[in-house]
Amino acid sequence: MVSHPAPAFAGFAVASARKWVVLAVSTLAFMINFWAWALLGPLAPVIGQRLGLAPFTQAILVALPVIIGSVGRIPVGSLTDRYGARPMFTLISLLTIVPVLLVGLFPDSLPVLMIGGVLLGLGGTTFAVGVPAVNAWFPPANRGMALGVFGVGTGGTAIASFTTLPLAAAFGQLAPFLVVSVALVVVAVLAWTLLGDPADRVVPPGSAFHRTVETLRLGATWQLSVLYALTFGGFVAFSVYLPTYLKSAYDLSASDASMRTAGFVVLAVVARPIGGWLCDRVHPADVLGIACSLAMAFAGLAAFELPLVPLGTIAFLGLAAVLGAGAGAVFALVAKLAPPDEVGAVTGLVGAAGGLGGFFPPLVMGAIYGTAGDYTWGLVLLALAALGCAALTFAVVRREAAG
Repeated sequence: MVSHPAPAFAGFAVASARKWVVLAVSTLAFMINFWAWALLGPLAPVIGQRLGLAPFTQAILVALPVIIGSVGRIPVGSLTDRYGARPMFTLISLLTIVPVLLVGLFPDSLPVLMIGGVLLGLGGTTFAVGVPAVNAWFPPANRGMALGVFGVGTGGTAIASFTTLPLAAAFGQLAPFLVVSVALVVVAVLAWTLLGDPADRVVPPGSAFHRTVETLRLGATWQLSVLYALTFGGFVAFSVYLPTYLKSAYDLSASDASMRTAGFVVLAVVARPIGGWLCDRVHPADVLGIACSLAMAFAGLAAFELPLVPLGTIAFLGLAAVLGAGAGAVFALVAKLAPPDEVGAVTGLVGAAGGLGGFFPPLVMGAIYGTAGDYTWGLVLLALAALGCAALTFAVVRREAAG
């Protein structure tokens, strides 16, 4: 009897093509939602000056989307394990339009801006939707690269930095919010039309609360949460607060500070898939430990507030590169350490820690600057945190990942 391998081969080819579609749509949807999530960052110096806000109040305004988007990843990750990425990406993208328009239509009302900042956190939760979707479609040998590519979606913050002020200056202050709203509608349609689950997807039993409790019992959840709080949290903190820092410390204009921040974000975003790619070839714990060690060195250099050209620029671009690569390495470790049916729940908790790691530094930096008149001690604290994370990675995580 003659065998007929063609149908099996065709099925494999379709599945292989489908995983790239899932990766592309998930990355785009994540990027657009992150664009919405980061809208207040570039506008913060302008809003602060127009409304006469104190540095601490301004820091709270830009931090609100970060903390809500971070905490929201916990239930969103568990819900994604249960219902899949298609309905979750679609629903969150559509809901995020509400705060985008709210902030755009009422730019001179601090209470409305605060409420809008809280609701913009919805966009930040999409991280916990995309990671389990991509993880489910890609085999272990390519998972680090795929998750790193998905992490390029964090470049939505760079798009916000590059486009928000120019769009407002050219077409009116409502323009960036209208553009983002239309983009959210587009990705919602794409997610509903093109996303799906692999045939072998297993729906986990139990409630979202039960799965979250079970996930909290994993030692890896806590370890990776600490490490992601440094790597991704540091990236988020600089992406939202660097315009304020550069304006205060180096007396740059709002537009110049925003463009330099965009360069920081672009480098971090590019470094993330490189970090994931390295983790497919070198042990992820080694990549992460080296990244944390270099972050300590660059943060220590930045603490001296040396001239922006060249040493200050080297320090911040170096931080961007190692924080981006480190964030990619953390989720390569998630793929190794998390049970397959709990990837969404682990992602939600680790992602929440990363976002919370981005929430506190702007508040600390704002408080330190308001008290001491410079940012030195804030950057020293970052260097010490990076040193502790390097020690945790090499001493504990490396051993558990090997086991």
